[in-house]
Amino acid sequence: MTPSRLERWHGVDEPPPEMRGLQAGSLSAVLEGIDLRYVRVGGREIIRRLFVAVRDDSWGTIQPSVENLHVEEGDGRFRVTFDAFHESGPISFRWKGELTGADGILDCLMDGVAGTDFPYNRIGFCVLHPMEHAGSSYRARTPDAEIEGALPTEIGAQRVEDGKLWPLFPSYERLELDLGDGVTANFEFEGDLFEMEDQRNWTDASFKTYSTPLALGWPHRAEAGQRITQHVRLSVAGAARARADDGPARIELGEVVGTLPAIGLGLSPEAPLGSRDLLAALRPSHLRTELRVGEPGWQDGLARAVSASRALGAPLELALFADESPEAELDVLAKELAGADVVRVLVLREGPVVTEPKLVALVRQRLSGALRNAQFGGGTDSWFVDLNRAPPEIDGFDLVGYSICATVHADDDTSVSETASAQGETVRSARALTGLPVIVGPVTIRPRSWPHGTLDESLLPFQVDRRQLSLFGAAWTLASAKHLAEAGAAAVTYFETEGWRGVVESEGGNPKPAVFCSQPGQVFPLYHVLRDLGEARGAEVVEARSSRPLDVVALALRVSGALHILIANLTPQEQEVDVAALGERLRLRRLYEGSYELATLRPEAFRGSFEDAGGGQLLRLRQYEVIRIDA
Repeated sequence: MTPSRLERWHGVDEPPPEMRGLQAGSLSAVLEGIDLRYVRVGGREIIRRLFVAVRDDSWGTIQPSVENLHVEEGDGRFRVTFDAFHESGPISFRWKGELTGADGILDCLMDGVAGTDFPYNRIGFCVLHPMEHAGSSYRARTPDAEIEGALPTEIGAQRVEDGKLWPLFPSYERLELDLGDGVTANFEFEGDLFEMEDQRNWTDASFKTYSTPLALGWPHRAEAGQRITQHVRLSVAGAARARADDGPARIELGEVVGTLPAIGLGLSPEAPLGSRDLLAALRPSHLRTELRVGEPGWQDGLARAVSASRALGAPLELALFADESPEAELDVLAKELAGADVVRVLVLREGPVVTEPKLVALVRQRLSGALRNAQFGGGTDSWFVDLNRAPPEIDGFDLVGYSICATVHADDDTSVSETASAQGETVRSARALTGLPVIVGPVTIRPRSWPHGTLDESLLPFQVDRRQLSLFGAAWTLASAKHLAEAGAAAVTYFETEGWRGVVESEGGNPKPAVFCSQPGQVFPLYHVLRDLGEARGAEVVEARSSRPLDVVALALRVSGALHILIANLTPQEQEVDVAALGERLRLRRLYEGSYELATLRPEAFRGSFEDAGGGQLLRLRQYEVIRIDA
């Protein structure tokens, strides 16, 4: 199947949602569907996103059908009204929404009723506070007392005590945030108690205020006819500065901040290693393979991984899952590893569990004779949140690791694009937590596993995301690499080698080409981002600043004195980018919808498709375009 123009953009043959600007005096917002994004007063971003979440008993998000959407603007106000209906399995919930903005004031109402009896984990407003509010002072009114403190700079842990999850601070009905320069955001909540978590734990770029305390447990139960209503009110005190980020996005370079991490690939677990030349051209620093020595047939999997390692000239990163007493299996494994090239061993436990130091010590003792040059460490196969909840005792660790997934809480394009900016925060916090080199991976768009029940697989396996084959996937991958590299990650594993979770489609194609529109053996656009990184192995990372970092990002690499800059448009709108600071004579290569076919079906021809451009100019980046600049 040949992807349509929209599928080339973001994987699905549907236009991106309309982003409508709203203005009410000094208060502005963007309406996306029925959600408010980027609520600002003057130039100060107060809310990243405000929306109503309906989560089922597996923490799956039930998207609404929307009717009777009306938008009114005038006389310094705006008013948005609509009807929303969430239906999936046993869940049937309908609500009326009203969003009203005036000068410095925002009122949001939800008035809903359950149509059936059903279990649910959450129904209500969520307010996402930008992660840039880290360090801001807060005051909150709880049912018991007035409290105060500051939002954490390093990622705040979601504590587990007595088998319950606890928020950053006690549940509240009023919250004040001091945002600097005399600006204070005042939030009032009705209809439930609200509390906050640091969503950077899951690489969401925000702190989240949500309803219904987690310590009450879940699921909850709604009865047919039960009414659920909530009201959120925002008022802002103080004079916010005028916006400074209008106009073209400006890219400016700073100082060298480190070295490009070792960039590797996950080894596809079942597909035979096909497109060897294409994969070898990526120059992966390693191949990650997962090994469960207690399972039948693990020797065959290891043999396949060793063969792939030799074929691609890349050492193995061994993700070794072990139980509490694996001595006999480890002795067998040591013999099987004879002659294998292994750069590191990550000792892991199944599920959201952090490795015990005694297990790492045992694995080192049994395998170090066969793997004399390998490093040994642990962490979690799950996300940073689990490492942060239960920091490991690091005696005997050479390194610490965890994985990243972009769609834990939301899977719309705007939310997913924002997650890349928070990935670097996990690295900084992990280094502060452990003092060890940080190994990140696999980095994926969709989760590799889901700890809370079952997810919808009616179209595709839940691990597969159609954006994998799109320009969006390439732009997001570049943004991810930029933030992880500038934060100082030691090594990063992306995706898999082949198949619809990989960088190259398998030679036999995928089983659902009408849904996942790839051709057998084609490369995906993100392949070229990773190949650019492979060609720059060992490069110095130069800080690259964007005046609008949620729209346009840049990664600057210096290789043997030559400067290479990769720039991505993270939006479905064209963006103008001011590259005057990058030099007078530039060579460009553009990855966009017009070069999609060349890039995916004739990748070697695309690699050489540079054009000369003068410096001091504005570049127009098309939807989700990625450009490489050699300065």
